Amino acid sequence: MKLLFELQKKIDGLRTNYSGNIISLVDICLKPIGVECATQSVLQYFKMNQKKYDDYGGVQHAQYCFEHYSSDEACRSAFQAPLDPSTVLGGFSGNNYSEASAFIVTYPVNNEVNDSSDENGKAVAWERDFIRLVKEEIVPIVRLQNLTISFSSESSIQDELERESTADVITILVSYLAMFAYISFSLGDTSRLPSILISSKVLLGLSGVILVILSVTGSIGFFSAIGVKSTLIIMEVIPFLVLAVGVDNMCILVHAVKRQAVEVSLEGKMCNALVEVGPSITLASLSEVLAFAVGSFIPMPAIRVFSMFAALAVLLDFILQVTAFVALIIFDVLRTENKRIDCFPCITLSSSFESDRGSRQMKPGILVRYMKNFHAPMLTIPGVKIVVIATFTAAAFVSIALCTRIQPGLEQKIVLPSDSYLQGYFDDLADYLKVGPPLYFVVKDFNYRLESNQTNKICSISQCNSNSLLNEITRASLIPESSFIAKPAASWLDDFLIWLSPQAFSCCRKFVNGSYCPPDDQPPCCQSSQGSCGIGGICKDCTTCFLQSDLQDGRPSTSQFREKLPWFLKALPSANCAKGGNGAYTSSVDLTSFDGGIIPASSFRTYHIPFNRQIDYVNAMKAARDFASRVSNSLKMQIFPYSVYYIFFEQYLNVWKTALINIAIGLGAVFLVCLVITCSLWTSATILLVLAMIVLDMMGVMAILKIQLNAVSVVNIVMSIGIAVEFCVHITHAFLVSSGDRRIRATTALGTMGASVFSGITLTKLVGVIVLRFAKSQLIVVYYFQMYLALVIIGFLHGLVFLPVLLSICGPPSRYVAMEKPENEPVSGQTSNQSN
Repeated sequence: MKLLFELQKKIDGLRTNYSGNIISLVDICLKPIGVECATQSVLQYFKMNQKKYDDYGGVQHAQYCFEHYSSDEACRSAFQAPLDPSTVLGGFSGNNYSEASAFIVTYPVNNEVNDSSDENGKAVAWERDFIRLVKEEIVPIVRLQNLTISFSSESSIQDELERESTADVITILVSYLAMFAYISFSLGDTSRLPSILISSKVLLGLSGVILVILSVTGSIGFFSAIGVKSTLIIMEVIPFLVLAVGVDNMCILVHAVKRQAVEVSLEGKMCNALVEVGPSITLASLSEVLAFAVGSFIPMPAIRVFSMFAALAVLLDFILQVTAFVALIIFDVLRTENKRIDCFPCITLSSSFESDRGSRQMKPGILVRYMKNFHAPMLTIPGVKIVVIATFTAAAFVSIALCTRIQPGLEQKIVLPSDSYLQGYFDDLADYLKVGPPLYFVVKDFNYRLESNQTNKICSISQCNSNSLLNEITRASLIPESSFIAKPAASWLDDFLIWLSPQAFSCCRKFVNGSYCPPDDQPPCCQSSQGSCGIGGICKDCTTCFLQSDLQDGRPSTSQFREKLPWFLKALPSANCAKGGNGAYTSSVDLTSFDGGIIPASSFRTYHIPFNRQIDYVNAMKAARDFASRVSNSLKMQIFPYSVYYIFFEQYLNVWKTALINIAIGLGAVFLVCLVITCSLWTSATILLVLAMIVLDMMGVMAILKIQLNAVSVVNIVMSIGIAVEFCVHITHAFLVSSGDRRIRATTALGTMGASVFSGITLTKLVGVIVLRFAKSQLIVVYYFQMYLALVIIGFLHGLVFLPVLLSICGPPSRYVAMEKPENEPVSGQTSNQSN
């Protein structure tokens, strides 16, 4: 405890320069009564004065005060209020305060944000210097004593989040660079030096990435211009989303051009390539745009803003892909035909490489040969089909069962950097804290008129209703495991009625002229300069406010209540009358326009039990609201609960509803786009089924990995619908426009588009996602690496394994139409087209 005094001395001596003014704790601390700070510390039992530590008897005095903190004046704090030991001690069981293994010190500060003062700016400046002081000076002192210390301030989380947002910038950039490097490699041909200098597509890949950047900046610029602010999720997710979608289209377009016959003219190659893959690219892109656009009507701000930015970014990217990027492909083909070096098109190689290039152009790549010769034939085996259908169906049903285990919330430790000092602080809160956040039950429009009987519906002293609000709170505190209420509420109404009672003869008193007379141990009845307080001073003629006969069953009349309540709220507590309301209840009662018999709002403070998990916060808020609703209905009064953390956890009460609505809207939007473009209910239903199974499996993985449901994960699920379309649409479209029976068409679709989907969609995303594993932030590791990796694997398995099998069994009818050979025009490698 002497060490605690030493640390307190350093904190009291902390000085901060704010706008040329020197700020200390005394300048910003909360002072409910007088000039003393309302610091919550065990040192308050010694009036925050080290000299009184020995005078009062040291530790023995503190142990005495643990049991008598509300009754003995010697145990009262320096700011004249009783101090509950459960708020300043930790690591004990029951009421065995002497077994405590942790001190808890809290410095309440004035940090109100308003235009008339700069209290918040002063508090934030002092808090940041306080964190620096603890890190640099206090932590070493504590460690020398083989003790540990954890600390935090109200601005700590915001400061650490800002640090976290820049901590993994390099990791995210490396992820994007890895995707760009793979794009450049996959777009080019497999060649030997030095011909690879011509066949590589680095410049084309870089141009495609620039188009993605333009679409993202265009979206951000447009919404910024109309006043919509971007968020951290947007800056981290949107570029990855658009790059993932854009890369898919780039790879598919380039691969489609490569598949064209050598003898076809450049214009014919581009026309045939756009005919071959243009409908599926359009279908996928418009499905993603509509899915995101409809999500912008969701009330959760983070999801709404993300959906708005994502919809416009994907739309702009699609427009640039089918216009600018097509032109860039033409330029790249011309560069290749003229044997100009990639990235240095001004340099031309000799013509000796032309025959090598021409001889290899028609040779299929490894992935194409794998898809045609092994993957597709294997999936046509009847036994394999049965295993695939059974496995994926079982996975979907298992995922449905697992979804019920997903808990709402967002663990604060995950959001913060792994090396943050707040990590240890939250651990110690869970291990040592024995009281949770303050909980206020607010009564609106309290009718204190005697005839309303609402006073007895609230209070808990004698003659109050047995089912009164405060009695119900007390009963709820006896079952904290379900009510999440730790103790009975502090009641200004109970203390006011006791203070008003003639039995408390030292409390409510009046002078002969009818004005308020304080207790005999307070000025002006007792002057500290006189050294003692006698009964013959100016207060000798003071009398109690009322006789027992002036009250009706111990309750004041309406006029008596109205007159004496302001007296009570200004009365200082003291040894003669500990029930004074000044300080303890100053802010508990709204006296605005209360003269008419109605108190607009008043609060009764209790505490939640300590919370160790995010779900505890959510369940406690639900329990408090259910309790308030039940009591409100019983008493016919307006009562609602409030705790400081409710504003942050309000979103989790309806996060499941929000998630399901977003999923339904996204799937419905994709279905409608598919139906409009393909004019096939069969095709649209097939795509919808596969997308629904992908989403279900994604949520099943979330349950297995214990990923919570929050704005970040809901955004990822919505995004997964858009990206999953890429895995399904291209294979389905290729199946739709192929000829033959279902088995042959499924094999042809895999042979045509399987390699493009695997290399252009699966591997591209996989390369970028794996880099995120090395991020310092657990938020990126959990919500981006793990969820994106799950999306890539699940999408790949459904798109290239389950979907072809499903199509081979019950796929839609073919729309193959043989193309007539135009005169004087060679036949291209593409022999089918969409009839519509």
